[in-house]
Amino acid sequence: MNFAPAISTVISPDFLAQLVGKEYNFLSPISCKVLKTGVNHTYLIESGEQKFVFRLYCFDWKTQKEIEEELRFLKYLDAQGISVSIPVQNSRQEYLIQIPAFEGMRFGVLFSYANGKIVRNPDVGLCEELGGLLAKIHSAGIDFSIQRKEYNPDSLIHWAWSQTLSHFSNDFQELDYFKRAYEEMKSVLEGQPIEKLQQGVIHLDVWYENFKVSENGEIHLFDFDNVGKGYLFLDVGYALMTLFKNEPDKEKYIQKQEAFLKGYRKVLPFSEEEMKMMPFGGLAIWLYYTGIHVQRYNDFANLFLSEEFLKFWIHTVDQWMKFNGIDI
Repeated sequence: MNFAPAISTVISPDFLAQLVGKEYNFLSPISCKVLKTGVNHTYLIESGEQKFVFRLYCFDWKTQKEIEEELRFLKYLDAQGISVSIPVQNSRQEYLIQIPAFEGMRFGVLFSYANGKIVRNPDVGLCEELGGLLAKIHSAGIDFSIQRKEYNPDSLIHWAWSQTLSHFSNDFQELDYFKRAYEEMKSVLEGQPIEKLQQGVIHLDVWYENFKVSENGEIHLFDFDNVGKGYLFLDVGYALMTLFKNEPDKEKYIQKQEAFLKGYRKVLPFSEEEMKMMPFGGLAIWLYYTGIHVQRYNDFANLFLSEEFLKFWIHTVDQWMKFNGIDI
């Protein structure tokens, strides 16, 4: 029988339970259930009292080399004693499993499970811990050579702008925001002394859904599939912007920002020039994800991406910029 081509399929949890049990020689009965079908598909794997997360990368989302570089960095961080979810080797001492799906070959990786709970609106103490953890990751990644995408105003904002132009009508006024944001960030960035802006490996997606907090307050960061190279202020700005978005009391947010930066500066310096660029970090990554929404419209973002959503998205980031005294 010939089957119609597929863009994206949800692989059966029962099939994956059998596959993972065989690949990793688990002795206890395996259970598998879907956690999330988004940019990637993630499953909860349980074997006895052990828990793992199996990530099935969507077809043509990341190359094998890109995934291998992500995993290499995670293993490096783990070796430095930094709390991140790490890949687990199978019985052949390999990290990647290839799964032939209808749409094409997909890659799967089993990750250690992050115990704890998701905290949407962390308190001041937790913000300080989060800043410290991010700085440890940045410190480890400053001299780490990684073959991944380089993030800058062109690959973040300009790319997102071009993607968005392909999806929305040219007379949709919110599209002008991308142009103004790109030009403003480029202008301000070019005015900074390059030696004052630290660069290295960055996570690009530090927000509450990508870390868990254990009972003893330890933070465990995961979801490094967008890891790449870039200015460290990008991560700091995006992490702070998501804290800003989720804290309705802006006086409390200021305390959280101060705590986050205090934790960060215990590990790494964060210069006045980086502080000046920090709001643009949130702006650039936030707009970048609009480009991802368009790129992955058919199998991910079609449930929410619309003109009304884009108005909300732009309004959210514009509030952040205005809070920092910047008009785009």
